[in-house]
Amino acid sequence: MHATAATPRTVVVDGRTFERVPIRTPVLMPGDDIPTVIRANAGPQLRPGDTVVLSESAVAIMQGRARDWRTIHPARLARFLSARVTKTTWGTGLRSPYAMQYAIELTGAPRMLLAAVAHVFGRLLRQKGWFYLTAGLNARMMDAEHTMGIAEFYESCIPAPADPPGTARALKAATGYDMAICDINDINPAWCVASTLSRDRKRLLERSFDDNPLGQTDEQTPIGIWREVGQA
Repeated sequence: MHATAATPRTVVVDGRTFERVPIRTPVLMPGDDIPTVIRANAGPQLRPGDTVVLSESAVAIMQGRARDWRTIHPARLARFLSARVTKTTWGTGLRSPYAMQYAIELTGAPRMLLAAVAHVFGRLLRQKGWFYLTAGLNARMMDAEHTMGIAEFYESCIPAPADPPGTARALKAATGYDMAICDINDINPAWCVASTLSRDRKRLLERSFDDNPLGQTDEQTPIGIWREVGQA
């Protein structure tokens, strides 16, 4: 793997200036060693004090968690629950019975049923999001088939990474740099799923990436560098 030169993109948050450096990589595949990928692609541009930002989908893929929808066989519960997921204009998610089945297999049917009950009570109280809060990350972050911008994973359902906090800590230990595993897209504000940063630094990072400088289609920039460069 060879690092590709990237053009820093600058943003000001609370009077502080940050660079967001997108790092183009080859298509990342199951079994790729994540520290090796970081060193090979981001390493030449990393400086002391930098934070490595990783796409949550890329981490899950390298952990071997992407699964072809044609290998998933939705049971009655998955079809029942998926048919009741709210339709949106920005994605499929658990409306796919295949994605729902995969989420059930990862999360467990009892917890998913509890999440469905929580959703009902939430609706009665005019509260949103109780299903996903109860079901957990694998349900909340599940990408359905035919939604990935990378052809190699267009047929895949992709859940959350395994153990995001532990993964972030292990990657910092392996590389010497702070890590942030993030869900960054064109629809919602950036969300740092797990990191080795303090709470305040984590929030600054999220606000720095709200405009999605890494892209989410075929840019092939699943890694970024976050760097503070001074006061505005």
